[in-house]
Amino acid sequence: MTDHPITRQAAILPLLERIADALERMAPAAVPPVELNSADAFLWSGHETRLIPVPVVSRVEISLLKGIDRTRDALLENTQRFARGLPANNALLWGARGMGKSSLIKAVHATVNQDLPGSLALIEIHREDIESLPTLMSALREQKRQTIIFCDDLSFDRDETSYKSLKAVLEGGIEGRPDNVLFYATSNRRHLMPRDMMENERSTAINPSEAVEERVSLSDRFGLWLGFHKCSQDEYLEMVKAYADCHNLDIAAEDLRAGAIEWTATRGARSGRVAWQYIQDVAGRLGQPLNQA
Repeated sequence: MTDHPITRQAAILPLLERIADALERMAPAAVPPVELNSADAFLWSGHETRLIPVPVVSRVEISLLKGIDRTRDALLENTQRFARGLPANNALLWGARGMGKSSLIKAVHATVNQDLPGSLALIEIHREDIESLPTLMSALREQKRQTIIFCDDLSFDRDETSYKSLKAVLEGGIEGRPDNVLFYATSNRRHLMPRDMMENERSTAINPSEAVEERVSLSDRFGLWLGFHKCSQDEYLEMVKAYADCHNLDIAAEDLRAGAIEWTATRGARSGRVAWQYIQDVAGRLGQPLNQA
């Protein structure tokens, strides 16, 4: 004796409902409406799929970034063109630590918005959220405001695949990058992957020349490559003096210079970051607050 069709349907219905509920939970969360005019800068929360406004950006004035004149001018010109709706390139700022890569991006954003008020939004995305980048791009596609997406300290290690999401949205995806969006990234690695990893893949691959081509091609998606190199002592001292003058530190020039040289000797490095750390130490010892940006 066979079951009646209605009986079978009644038995299957709860199973279908559970499947439908499971699929709904697996579906990507809907992106809340993007309000790009509510602030000039935002943080992208990948797990919440939303933009978080940043009322005050931690940044330095562009005039205080010393020893990077050519890279500063190149990034500023590229960003100015983009803010005016003209063609511009994605930018990769790579090189020595502490030489102002992320500071330059934030300073350029502020400078352009001073010249063209409200023209440019800045969205920071963390490296861990790169896989959600296509979702963010889709949300920005219908926006009118020019937007720079910024990822600090971008790099990929062995077995990571999230770089494929970045490749697709920069150039290779079926929709491509929205006209109103540029991607700026900083990295200590020129090709966004460690040298030993590249060499190991070459040595173990059947075709060494093609083994790393897919990953290296990611850096090729950036039309503008800007290198940052270690600074000389004169450049380092110029940074220290610029910070001291900007914050009106009450210290003799000779004492400031001698202390700066001693400070960098104990750190074993010279950079804009080391110069700023020294200035914070000087201001603390003098009992002087630092001026807010």
